[in-house]
Amino acid sequence: MRVLLRHFISMTLILSVCLGLSGCTVAEAPSPAPTTEARTVPPLPTVPPLPESGDIDAGTYLVTSFAENFEITVPDGWVSKDGTGVEKDDPDHPDEMAAFVGWWPSDHVPRDACAWQGALVEVKPSAKAFVDALTAQTSTASTPPVEVVVGDYSGVEFDHSVEGDVDIKACDNGQFCVHSEYSNLCTRWYSSVAERETYRVVNLNGRRAMFWVVQFHESINPELTREARAVFDSIVFKLRQVSS
Repeated sequence: MRVLLRHFISMTLILSVCLGLSGCTVAEAPSPAPTTEARTVPPLPTVPPLPESGDIDAGTYLVTSFAENFEITVPDGWVSKDGTGVEKDDPDHPDEMAAFVGWWPSDHVPRDACAWQGALVEVKPSAKAFVDALTAQTSTASTPPVEVVVGDYSGVEFDHSVEGDVDIKACDNGQFCVHSEYSNLCTRWYSSVAERETYRVVNLNGRRAMFWVVQFHESINPELTREARAVFDSIVFKLRQVSS
């Protein structure tokens, strides 16, 4: 009886204190800390580098010639040339070059492709500077540049060829020089008036990348010409995206 009485008195005192303090509150348990979901970034698919030279298997390869790497896909029968292009011969013309897709960097363009010695002009690193210089070149003919997209970058495409009946043997050093890596010698020239190219010049955030597909003579197997164009069109730049 005394225990019950003491318990009743204690509860009465607690109630009186709570009323005096405008009520008592029960402390809430702290909320659990938010959990962070573990996310794994899937590994990027591995693309093998293009072999420096020699026969290459059909597949997609990584090329590191410019400020950004690009991928190129080739079918069977193609050959890598010093890491700056791929080529394939025409079985019907075994002694002549047939199809070639190239991409080495060039920063000199002569004003006249025939009279080029001592006149290789350095061009700025932008895509526009190279396109303007090449399409203004004397002794050559170019189609109007059209806008294209190469993977995650934009650029322009145009055809380039010899204008008229130029006697290439009479040109400086017997070379019809289109562009070059150097100021004193030519690294890209035509050997005949039948040679023609399609250029694709890409803007890599102010820097340029350039590619061309060559038809060396008119008698090339049309199927090989289409195959070379497909290799040319397979070139793409891909920005690496990291998922959160």
